[in-house]
Amino acid sequence: MAQRMAATKKSSPYSLVVAVVVIGSLYLARVVFVPLALALLFSLLLTPIISFLERIFIPRILAIFLVVLILLSLAALVGWEASQQFVDLTRQLPTYQETLEDKIHSLTGAGNESLSRASATIRQLAKDVASITPGSSLATDTKKTNTAAGSSSSKPMAVEIVPPSNPLESLQNMLGPLVMGGVIAIFTIFILMGREDLRNRFIRLAGGGRLHAMTQALDDATRRINRYLLLQLTVNAIYGTVIGVGLHFIGVPNASLWGLTACVLRFLPYVGPPMAAAMPILLSLAVFDGWGHALVTVGLFVTLEVLVSNFVEPPLYGTHVGLSPLAILIAAIFWTLIWGLPGLVLSTPLTVCLVVMGRYIPSLKFLSILLGDEPALSTHVQYYQRLLATDQSEAKKVLEEYLKDNSVDEMYSSVLIPALGLAEEDRHRNALDEDVENFIYQTTHEIIEDLDEIAPALPNEGRTNGHAEVVCIPARDNADEVVGMLLTRLLIRHGHEAVNIPIGTVSDMLNQVSTIHPTVACISALPPFALNHAANLYLKLRNEHPDLHVVICLWQFDGESAAAATRLKLAKDHGFFTTLPQALHHISTRLLLAS
Repeated sequence: MAQRMAATKKSSPYSLVVAVVVIGSLYLARVVFVPLALALLFSLLLTPIISFLERIFIPRILAIFLVVLILLSLAALVGWEASQQFVDLTRQLPTYQETLEDKIHSLTGAGNESLSRASATIRQLAKDVASITPGSSLATDTKKTNTAAGSSSSKPMAVEIVPPSNPLESLQNMLGPLVMGGVIAIFTIFILMGREDLRNRFIRLAGGGRLHAMTQALDDATRRINRYLLLQLTVNAIYGTVIGVGLHFIGVPNASLWGLTACVLRFLPYVGPPMAAAMPILLSLAVFDGWGHALVTVGLFVTLEVLVSNFVEPPLYGTHVGLSPLAILIAAIFWTLIWGLPGLVLSTPLTVCLVVMGRYIPSLKFLSILLGDEPALSTHVQYYQRLLATDQSEAKKVLEEYLKDNSVDEMYSSVLIPALGLAEEDRHRNALDEDVENFIYQTTHEIIEDLDEIAPALPNEGRTNGHAEVVCIPARDNADEVVGMLLTRLLIRHGHEAVNIPIGTVSDMLNQVSTIHPTVACISALPPFALNHAANLYLKLRNEHPDLHVVICLWQFDGESAAAATRLKLAKDHGFFTTLPQALHHISTRLLLAS
């Protein structure tokens, strides 16, 4: 343990340095990493199509160039159509000036300085737009004004030359999206051509001898991202179509352009939908008299976004992404700070990759815990943690939530007994003080009694009046008694007469067995240090009641059952079990044979 702690302390600064270097490299080399990441994303989307074309005997190179050519042609066609609609919109904008000014003045009157400045801004914007529209009278006036202003100005303007900090980044700024698209297309083509070789190199680089784990990780990540992207593409396409159709019926100009814009911008988490809604709302204010059309436009965007974000996307994406909502938000902020808007688009796929790697690589497990949607603590650990915090109401809520999808038998076996096992381990390590220990057992008693009234009872449920078919005897302490009570309740719920003997001296408990005259006696023992006590109690019980059928239950025992049964020196027909279902089935069968 000491060596492990020392190794952890040594590795912590090293891990921090590695993380800083990786993040710094991602930021400084974003000009290369961003198109590469986008190309990987496109290659994941296109791989199924390329594979299908290969299966119908089209060579891979031809299939790749055919698919890329079709996609580029479609992008060019859509871009051209969108640009034409945008030019048409700019020609119409000056005609909307008067309507906008009327709405601004109608809010609080023309005397408001802020609104007057807004009105002046609109007039200036109309002039600027008109100045780039050939044949406009406003363009001619604007040109004259600018010429006059230029001739009257005799004072030279100071010019400062800022040297470029990064040649690649300067080239990108000059040529813009065209270069980015070309680089992404080239990367995508080469990735698709050598995808098997790239996969094998990545496995060798990151596998570290864990070939099976890395293969599973790659398959899992690819499947999750593919499904997520296809679902997102489908949802956004339907979203944009609904927006376009809705705006068309409202009467907003260039409705198809805004539907396409909504589809594309919605790939930007959080900021995309408001950006898509801004221009159509402004147009509805500018084009129509009154406020009705603007309110309907706002209502269309808000209603559709609420429905899609809360009722469509969560069930669709939840099983395929595997990220918690907070992780998606943090990832969006992190990748946007590093890579800008492309990082915002890539944030979810990249974070999915990190979570999947964390599930298969032990050293990265913290990523899966921090970012994944799986519960950080299992149900029995949550329950025990709430008991340690002496929070009875929260502990009860944990069990109530579990009972919504599981039976009482499963709750006893999978939650309560493992939680009590954790308490027993802490008690033997002297990690529990007496007050907390008593609280754990007393609270579990009370919660079980409360939930027994909530959970539906099985047929033939009954109680006994001093006599019973089965008695449960604790081997040593309160934990053994509580688990014995669980078995007793299950037996009663299944129609058997059962009694749980409270913890006491061995002689007192054996006297109660003699009074009850049961058919079966069950010794309840909870590890880690219960085997010897169960063996001693078993021998005394056999000596006093040689004809009694005895069952020893060593709950959650993870050792060798045959060796434990030999150590207990069990009689031939007596039972040794480690789970509630096993013990319940054996006792029920024994009682059926005895009857």
